[in-house]
Parts: sequence; C-alpha cells; structure tokens
Amino acid sequence: MRRQESISNAVLLSTMLIGLVVVVAVSRWLDSHKPPADVSVEEEQLYVNGATARRISLGFNGLAADWYWMRALQYVGGKIINVPASVPIDSLGQLDLKLLAPLLDTATTLDPGFMEPYEYAAVVLPDIDVQQAIRITKKGIAANPTAWRLYQHLGFIYWQQRDFQAAGEAYDQGSNLPGAPGWMKAMRARMAVAGGSRQLAREIYSRMYEQAEDNQVKEMAQLRLMHLHSLDDREMLLKVLSAFQVRMGRCPTTWKETEPFLSGLNLKLDSNGAPLDPGGTAYVLMTLKCDLNLDRNSKVPRR
Repeated sequence: MRRQESISNAVLLSTMLIGLVVVVAVSRWLDSHKPPADVSVEEEQLYVNGATARRISLGFNGLAADWYWMRALQYVGGKIINVPASVPIDSLGQLDLKLLAPLLDTATTLDPGFMEPYEYAAVVLPDIDVQQAIRITKKGIAANPTAWRLYQHLGFIYWQQRDFQAAGEAYDQGSNLPGAPGWMKAMRARMAVAGGSRQLAREIYSRMYEQAEDNQVKEMAQLRLMHLHSLDDREMLLKVLSAFQVRMGRCPTTWKETEPFLSGLNLKLDSNGAPLDPGGTAYVLMTLKCDLNLDRNSKVPRR
C-alpha cells in the first residue's frame, strides 16, 4: 500500500511540475512574441488567439485559461488605475478596453466550462462591445447547455439594451433547466409588463449580486443598486424642495431649513441636516434652482 501511495504521489507531483513548466513556457512564449512596447500597437491585437493558445498549452488548457482570465482582470484594473482621480468612471466604455473581448474569448476557448469569464463578459463587456458580449455568452450556452446562469447573463444583456422580448425569452429558456430558481420563469412576464421599470432593475441587480461568483461583478451590481436607491432618494427630495418653495416662496439656502419637510422620510441625515446618499456622502443643495445633485466625491454612479 505504501509503495502504491508513493507511486501515486510521485505521479501527482510530476503532473504538477509538468503543468508549472508548461505555464512558464507559455508565458515566456507569449512575452517573446509580444508586440513592441507601443501602447497604440499593443491595443490592436491579442498576442495569440484562442486556437493557437490551445495548441501550445499541451493539454493544460485549464491552467492557460486561468492565465488569460487573470490577464483580463489585470488589463481592466490597469486601465482604471491610469485614470486620473479627478475623472469619475461612470462606465468602462470610456476606458477603450479593446483587448477585453479577445482575452475573455481566448479564456473560454481554452476552457469552455470556465464560468467566470462568461459572467464578466455579460456584465462588463456590454459597455464596450455589446455584440461581442452576446456572442461570448451564446458561445458559453452552446458549450454548457444545462448552465441556467448563462441564460440569466444573456437575459441581462438584452435587458440592458431594452430588448425586453429577447430578454424575457432568454430568462424563460433558462428557467426550464435543472436547478434554475423559480424567479427565472417569472422574469418573462415581468419583462413584458415592466421591462423598463426601476423596480425590475432593482430585482435584476439584486439577483446578480446574490448569484455572482466574481467579486468585481458583485461590486458592479452593488453600485447599480446604490444608483437606483439614489434615484429614489432624489425623487423624494425634489418633492421636499418643491413643497418648501410653495410654502416659503423661495428655495432653501441650507438643508437645515428643510428639516420639518424631511421628517417621516426614510433618509439618513448628517450633523448639518443634509440627507446622505447611499454611499454616505451628503447630497449637494443647489439653492438657486431648488434642486440637488450628487457630491463630486460620492461613490454613487452618476448614470
């Protein structure tokens, strides 16, 4: 028995070492074939496509897929870091992420059952290239026909594009798969009745937050929920400002003046009586217009 265990351990160790050697070799090959360090050139194309990467991975496709997945996350993170702190990032579309779709596509070509890149493609990629997002998600469905979450992702993309019929059909198809939750079936009717409503948007992002396996996707869903919460807040506060103007004949000069009108509302206030947005930053009172806005330092997305 000990001899068999020793042989098994030796085989496992050898396999792991071979895998590490292959990953290092692939990494070095990619670096040696990488274009010149010219940003305009690097943005034009991926080092190798999925088919080529699959050939040179020597059967260790899962490890190579992990490498491309991490490269995709680093690529997005590097772009975000290079944005000046004074410039708010309301959409990744403004970052010109030309290589994101090829990176995600290569990762899923290497490992068609790797779910995280599909999720990322559905949630992040539509801001950059919606057709690529749809293509990669459908590619995932073709490779994983029983994965109901991929239909959830596809429905989300169509919903974002306000194609409520296609979104409803995607949710409905996914609802018939093993393990799909009951709310998937209800989504088709919800899309037909209230596809563009804030209430449905809140439900979609809440489901996404609950189901997401990637932390960046969870963070994005949380930010969208904060945005929706802020829209509700601002509707209430505009009514407060309007009521104040009707009664006083002028706009308030400070939030403290509106305190009697704020009682009973589900809003948190700071020490100066200013209502706080979902990120904990006070709303800015625009005294000349009887209006309000998000503070420039607010964590809440502006759109």
